Amino acid sequence: MDSLKQSGINVRKDASFSDWYIQVVLKTELADYAPVKGLIVLRPYGYSIWETIRSILDKRFKETDHQNGFMPVLIPESLLSREEEHFEGFTPEVFWVTKTGNNELSEKLALRPTSETLAYPIFSRWISSYRDLPMKINFWNSALRAEIKSTKPFVRTSEFLWQEGHTVHATEKEAEQEVMLILEIYRELIEDHLSIPLLRGFKSDKEKFVGAKYTMTLEGLMADGKALQMGTSHHLGQNFSKPFEIRYLGRDNQQHFAWQTSWGVSWRLIGALIMVHGDDKGLVLPPRIAPIQVVVVPIFRDKDAKWIISKANEIAYDLKKSDIRVYVDHREEYTAGWKFNEWETKGIPLRINVGMRDIENDQAELVRRDTSEKSFVKRAILTESAISILEQIQNNLFLRAKRQLEDNISEASNYDTLKSILDKKGGFVSAGWCGDQRCEGIIKQETGADIRLIPFEGQDASASKVCIYCSKPSKKTAIFARAY
Repeated sequence: MDSLKQSGINVRKDASFSDWYIQVVLKTELADYAPVKGLIVLRPYGYSIWETIRSILDKRFKETDHQNGFMPVLIPESLLSREEEHFEGFTPEVFWVTKTGNNELSEKLALRPTSETLAYPIFSRWISSYRDLPMKINFWNSALRAEIKSTKPFVRTSEFLWQEGHTVHATEKEAEQEVMLILEIYRELIEDHLSIPLLRGFKSDKEKFVGAKYTMTLEGLMADGKALQMGTSHHLGQNFSKPFEIRYLGRDNQQHFAWQTSWGVSWRLIGALIMVHGDDKGLVLPPRIAPIQVVVVPIFRDKDAKWIISKANEIAYDLKKSDIRVYVDHREEYTAGWKFNEWETKGIPLRINVGMRDIENDQAELVRRDTSEKSFVKRAILTESAISILEQIQNNLFLRAKRQLEDNISEASNYDTLKSILDKKGGFVSAGWCGDQRCEGIIKQETGADIRLIPFEGQDASASKVCIYCSKPSKKTAIFARAY
């Protein structure tokens, strides 16, 4: 029992959320700490989740005529500074390379925080005519930003895996359509596969991507009441095409500056999975995103081992024929109870137990990870039942998270109420805002909460409100929250 206790999660989620989170990351073998502060090592189990996320997105990108490319990691300082607002916004986060061996470089090189200023001078060479448009490229790579103080595995690290898309269009309307298309692809991934409900809207000008005309965002609510930015899609307008001279010859035989977008999600989605769905036992993975959807555990004594393992393999074979991701745990050095604990900790959606009695009764025991509900199912309908239960788990996790989100959206009509909600309850708080960045800045300084988004819906009601801070007439309804 001592070894079992040590291998499991020994901090309650509601007692110390941060300690619980770190234990889940480490004990489920998603990741480990690297020798350099702010960096983590992604272990095979964590990387397999990222691969599943990547495969879902990659398929959708290719279906919508995006192509994959690759960009190097080093950016000359002269390129990074070509778009002044962008350069100023990223400078505090940039790692700089200043030497090769013992030789000083003539120009500093930035380790890529994002690829706009690296890609766009190259795009200007590739684009000359309207026939070259639209150009829609996605990069699967890592980015580096100097996150040294408030680090958290997957959520805030100095290097992270992500995808960043960059598109170039002939018209602003096409660029606007692209921004919304990508936001919807992200929503599909996060809500339909990760089972995490979202709020959609615009970032304020203060919080938008530096250099963008506007930024659209998807915001999720974690179990501790803090918000997490899950994905963003940016309309860059012509703010980069002009300094980087991305022009094209139009059908009218005139030169025009192009319209651009950029967008991305990162492995912080894995952090969100942990925080939203995890429980005191560890991970709880939605089936559509789980690298292993079903684990089959044969339960045997030595004399029965070969026979029972054979039956477990038959079950797995049938499940695989229906494209279910299955693993048979036939390790003899661990007890069945130890295996049950390990797979619960790792969040496998469905466990199938197979023992001699089950074989004699032509059945198997199915155990759901989300509810711990057990059921005995006849062998003839096992695959059909597993498919049905996996879909039930997927839906249940989303509905459970949606109730959590809806229960933690509040409304404040005055500043004292806003502060009280943030201190006592947390979550999202809807309030009127005059649109002045000074009010926005003071609220963040005094409460630690910023404007997470300006929702697409419900803006008609803002006319009857006043600003939560200065009490001037409201121009917009904003959603405030403390965030990661």
